Amino acid sequence: MTDIAMIEAARVRLDGHARRTPLLSSPFLDEIAGRRIFVKPECLQHTGSFKFRGAWSAISALAPEVRAKGVIAFSSGNHAQGVALAAKLHGIPSVIIMPSDAPRIKIENTRAYGAEVVLYDRANEDRDEIGARLSKERGLTLVKPFDEPLVIAGQGTTGLEIAEQAREEGIEKADVIVPTGGGGFISGVALALAAKAPGFVVHPAEPEGFDDTARSLASGKIERNATQSGSLCDAIITPQPGNITFPIVSRLCGPGLVVTEDEALHAVALAFNRLKIVVEPGGAVALAAAIFHGESLGGTVIAVCSGGNIDAEVFRLALDKFPA
Repeated sequence: MTDIAMIEAARVRLDGHARRTPLLSSPFLDEIAGRRIFVKPECLQHTGSFKFRGAWSAISALAPEVRAKGVIAFSSGNHAQGVALAAKLHGIPSVIIMPSDAPRIKIENTRAYGAEVVLYDRANEDRDEIGARLSKERGLTLVKPFDEPLVIAGQGTTGLEIAEQAREEGIEKADVIVPTGGGGFISGVALALAAKAPGFVVHPAEPEGFDDTARSLASGKIERNATQSGSLCDAIITPQPGNITFPIVSRLCGPGLVVTEDEALHAVALAFNRLKIVVEPGGAVALAAAIFHGESLGGTVIAVCSGGNIDAEVFRLALDKFPA
């Protein structure tokens, strides 16, 4: 089980490899939200998302003889790129199983990082069967996207940075909003902040129609999404919370926040126009929640922008629909 000692150990392994992303602010965003908003832009992390932290943490912790055989992962994009780059930097092979309808930029970037990409039809093919066969044939180690303690520990290093940067800003109490799919990122952040900034309350943010974590927190048991595709927020679409992550989230996090797809696109445009960062819709849901659904939040909010791997046409859609 992941704990603060594992997160701090992951930070040592990540030192010199992951970026320490800044904490940004904009008076304009404060004004429209009616509260202080800080943004943690993990879209500036290697590969354009926080996923590199978890991938490096898991791969770097493998025994050398196991690591040398290579790794395998399932992902629609951001985890794929994180694992591919971490594997490349370790000098080992990687195989990434991706749905054929994943954003083209994410497929192309994963290949560019040196991974072998295996595409599958998520409606008619079983990715687990494909992965099990390839793992057995090649001796590859599976790096799970969220339900893996070492991945959670690596992603929790973001929480350590938030605690330190908040202290530098004199912030003692805040609501921290994290885009949430399977729950690995928010689990790590919540564990880190519970230890280092106990005055903070962590909330998951999700897109409408794919709010399995918010519904699970409300019911007290794992709830499943009715569908697994059909949202511009593809980066955080998972069937349900993880078996490892949900107990952490239910113990440490406040209620979930749910945004519309238009609100996520609006947040993409605001992030670009006011902070000069590029964020994908799934990565922008926390900022959207902070701006448009802050009535249940306190006076200071830290919104994590988890990824920036956005297709050009979706980015143009956001900027055209919500001009500065």
